[in-house]
Formats: sequence, structure tokens, C-alpha cells
Amino acid sequence: MSLPKPLPRLLTSRSTIFAITRPRLSTPSSKASTSSCPGTINQPRSISSRSRRRYATEAKFDPDTVERATDEVDVCIVGGGPAGLSAAIRLKQLEQEKGGDELRVVVLEKGGEVGAHILSGAVIETKALDELIPDWKELGAPLNQAATSDSMRFLTEKSSFPMPHPPQMNNKGNYIVSLSRFTAWLGEQAEALGVEVYPGFAGAKVLYTEDGKGVKGVVTGDVGLDKNGQPKDSYEPGMAFHSKVTLIAEGAHGSLSKELQNKFNLREGKDPQTYGLGIKEVWKVRDEVYQPGKVVHTLGWPLDYKTYGGSWLYHMEDNMVSLGLVVGLDYQNPYLSPYKEFQRMKHHPFFANILKDGQCIAYGARALNEGGYQSIPKLHFPGGALIGCSAGFLNVPKIKGTHNAMKSGMLAAESAFASITSTTAEAESETESKPADLSSYATAIENSWVYKELKEVRNLRPSFHNPLGLWGGMAYSGLDSLILRGRVPWTFRNNWEDYEVTKKASEVKPIEYPAPDGKLSFDILTSVSLTGTNHAENQPVHLRLPEEQGAKERHTQTNVSEYAGLLGRVCPAAVYEYADAEGSEVDAAGKKFVINSQNCIHCKTCSIKTPTQDVRWTVPEGGGGPKYTIT
Repeated sequence: MSLPKPLPRLLTSRSTIFAITRPRLSTPSSKASTSSCPGTINQPRSISSRSRRRYATEAKFDPDTVERATDEVDVCIVGGGPAGLSAAIRLKQLEQEKGGDELRVVVLEKGGEVGAHILSGAVIETKALDELIPDWKELGAPLNQAATSDSMRFLTEKSSFPMPHPPQMNNKGNYIVSLSRFTAWLGEQAEALGVEVYPGFAGAKVLYTEDGKGVKGVVTGDVGLDKNGQPKDSYEPGMAFHSKVTLIAEGAHGSLSKELQNKFNLREGKDPQTYGLGIKEVWKVRDEVYQPGKVVHTLGWPLDYKTYGGSWLYHMEDNMVSLGLVVGLDYQNPYLSPYKEFQRMKHHPFFANILKDGQCIAYGARALNEGGYQSIPKLHFPGGALIGCSAGFLNVPKIKGTHNAMKSGMLAAESAFASITSTTAEAESETESKPADLSSYATAIENSWVYKELKEVRNLRPSFHNPLGLWGGMAYSGLDSLILRGRVPWTFRNNWEDYEVTKKASEVKPIEYPAPDGKLSFDILTSVSLTGTNHAENQPVHLRLPEEQGAKERHTQTNVSEYAGLLGRVCPAAVYEYADAEGSEVDAAGKKFVINSQNCIHCKTCSIKTPTQDVRWTVPEGGGGPKYTIT
């Protein structure tokens, strides 16, 4: 196999320079943290050594007018998670199986390393991995701890009780893993096959065909803009990748995914996507409580019956346990703090007995799709497709999505390969500007075990949308899981966006949370310091309000006076605060709206749950954000 074609600018998949630093976290002005932040290793983003031209800064700088380097590739994949890397691997496998010309396959990953932005529980079902890489054990895949037991418990404030174990949650043959480590391994397999994997380069903008009716690639993010969007001496424009096929694998609620769904009406006739927020820690625990391979899920406390959610506890390898809480973002009470619910949950005797005298070594959080079968959008658009969690293939009752994400990437790769190679040399000149048609990918998904699996459980998550909440949902889910198994003529709908069900503060009671003890529970900045989060200083804020005059004031007035500053509670990284202010510092309602963007761990929750829907998450400079390694 010949070497991949070089890129016209220097892109490195592994940096050779490391700096040991403390992550720069912003302390909320309303309440300073007294906890120390452990040191982390941050990886600088490598840049090209070409000379940098100076740009006039007198007028507002418009990056769209800048000349950019362009590269032509066959397939550009935005996102180096399990779906994107599985697509890349499958494309290279097909190239080897079918012969013919070598395909240039490029994966753009916004994390500083492959796996750095990946977070999940996670117990992996190996169905897709077995299909993609049958000899994964021989190749050293980091699936080292098989699941050995399953149980389900219902929690009250002080006690727990066993529950019937739903059949779809059976984990026989599955593995408890760090999804971050597994994804890094997938990246190595892709590179070994000749895939060009570029961490630290975020897909920031979609490139459309001249008529605007198709996609012809993406542009990576600019580097070296200051906080006002003006070029610094280090400014370097992002690069334009022109591709025959563009696969979007950003994960749940990605910025390009949202843009494409709106541009091509991919959600027409589909239910709204709904989400949960998963918050996770990894602990080292004592030998006497460590039970390798044990899997436990819970319902009930600390959440009330109106709030969907549940917890997990997985005994990983090496005396580590993964524990976390998922809170459905369709919760009603704006005073609810998912982070603080998770912290107080650890004081329950069931968890406290295991965590006592242990050490918390990792933290993270991420939004996840919960809409299921009803909320999957149209999967393809002219020139590309949505794969993985960009489309929303998570099986909520099974609490698994990696296998479905990987399979979607594999099927999209097969459709992309067929589209690219079917163009004959004689017809190429006539069709070179016509966007690729990946409708066969949608058909393949519908005929796969992915759709069959999701259709069977389609009614379980929405069954909790009832006046009895948890109790009604448990009753129906038990009946459907054990007897009906989805073989019914009806389909429950997801009728609302998550933010739409949020009640005003005047309609609910405030929630009081206990202070963290520093042993089992922690303040939020101590937790964020464990993520290794770092963003370059003096760059544009990537969490944005509309640019029109008065937007900040309107946002603050509504969100403070009507929703008690919900963003300050839903964010699991202390990014947002409505700080007390006086005089000219006041935005509205006696508060100043502060965005501590350097704390952002890229969970996307803010743009999902904000009642005013005016916060837009965009990609920061590539390489910024968390540096997960064992999550």
C-alpha cells in the first residue's frame, strides 16, 4: 500500500512536546473555591512552520475573506469517536478487498488526542466490533474486564431494594471498558490501515456546493484569533477539505450536525430529539469492596418521581469502579442541579460503603441522545450522511450505544465506497460536481440489527412521559420488556424539546443541597480539575449569544427572573453564572451574565436546556477542552 498523500500544512497526529501545567479554570465570582486543582498534562496543538502574513486589525476581521489552503480527499469524517473511526476503518478494508485506486480517508478530531473527548459508562457489546475487527483480542483491544454479574436496584434515601432485571440489560459476553481508551485503540487501527487521523483539528464550518444544494467538505477552525475575533501574530487560517463524501460523526448535539439538519430539513416528520446528561467519576477502591466485573444499575433516589434518570456502578479492571448518574434533560424544576444530585447520591449507603477510603481519579460529563427510534432524523444529505450519535442510535433501555454507532459508521462507509467507486472514468467529467447520494446507507440501517433493536424498545423511554412519572414508566416498561417486546401497533411520541417542559421558578419549590464533604462529594471546580480541561487564553468565546444589541440583557432578564438562573445549575463545569453586580456591570435583574468558557468540558447541555434557546455551542480552537483518559 502506498503512503497517504501529504497535506499542504503540517498536521500531526501525535504531539512530541508536552507541558506539565495546571488547567486554567475560572472560579465563579459568586463563590470562590478553596480546593486545590491537581496538575495535568496538556498537549499543545502543533501548527505549521510556514510564514504568517499579517492582517490589518483596524476594521472588524472577516475570516471568510481569508485565502485558505485546500486539500482534496475522497472521504472526510468529522469526529474521531467510535462511529467515525469505524467508518474510516471499513473504508480502508473495502479498498483492500475490492482493489482499485487508493482512497484518501481523513478523520478530523477536535480533541488534542484521539479519545480525549470520549466519555461513557461504559459496558460495551462487541457485536459491531466482532464484525469490523474479528481478531480484536489478538490486536490488543483494551477490553480487559468481562462483565460477570448484573443487578438492578431501587433506591430510597437510606435503603435499596432488588428489582427485576430487564432482559435487554443482560450483559453476558459484554465488557466493562474505558471508552476513551478503546477509542484511542480504534484510532491506532485506523492509522495502521492508512487513514489520516488528525487530532486537534475541529471541523468548524460546512462547505456547500456553489448552488447550495449539497455538501462538498468542511473547513477546520482558525488558530490565533484573539477574544475579539481579531488575528494575533500567530494567526493561521483553518484548512478547507474538499471531499467526495462527508460523514458527520461529532456525537450528540454537534454544531455541524445541527446546521445540516436545519439546512436540509432532516428532522421533517421526525420527533424532536431528547437528551440526558450523564455525569461520571472513576474511583480507586479498597480490595475488600472490589468485585471485578460486577454491573449494577439503579432507579429512584436521589431523583423524584417526576424526573427521569438512574445511576450505574461498574467494577472495572485494576480496582477501579465507574459510577455515574444520568438525568433526563426534560426535567421540570429549574432549581435542579444534576451535578449536585450526583454528589449527594454518593452519600447513599449503597455507594458510600464502596467509595469509603477510596480515591476519585477522574470526572466527566456529556449529553446523550434519549429520543431513540422516533427521533432518528433523515440520515443522508447531498454529499454525505450523519453517523453515530450525530444521528442518535443510543439504546436507552439497554444503556448502550457504542455498538450501534460503530455499525452505523460501517454501513455508511459501505455506501460511501459504492458511491465513490461507481463513478466510471467516462462519466466522471459529467458527474464530478454532483454531490454523492448516500440513500443506500439509510436503507442499510433500516435493514440492520440496529433498527430492529431500537424499534423493539421504542416505547420504553417515552412511557415515562405520563402523570405518574417514574411509577407509570416502570409499570409500562416492565410489561413491554418482559411480555410485549415492542410488538404493539402503537408508538409513543416525543412531543417536546427538553427546554420546553421546564417550569418557571414561581411554579416549583427550590431544592437545597448539602455542602460537599471533600471525601465522597466535591465542589464543582475540584471535579472539573480532574478532566484536564484547558483552552488557549485570549481566543473567541465558543459559547455565544446572538450578536444583536441587547441580547445579553434579554437573556439575563428572562433566565434570572423566570427560571432562577437555570444555566448556573445545569452546567456540570461551572461555565455559567449570574453574578451579583452593581451599576454599569448589571446586565439585568441585578445580575451580570458571566461565561467561563475556559471551564467548558464540551457536554453541549447548555444549548439543549437553556429556556431561551439563545446559547450556541461552537467549536473552540482545536485541541481545547477536556483530556479524558480513563472515562
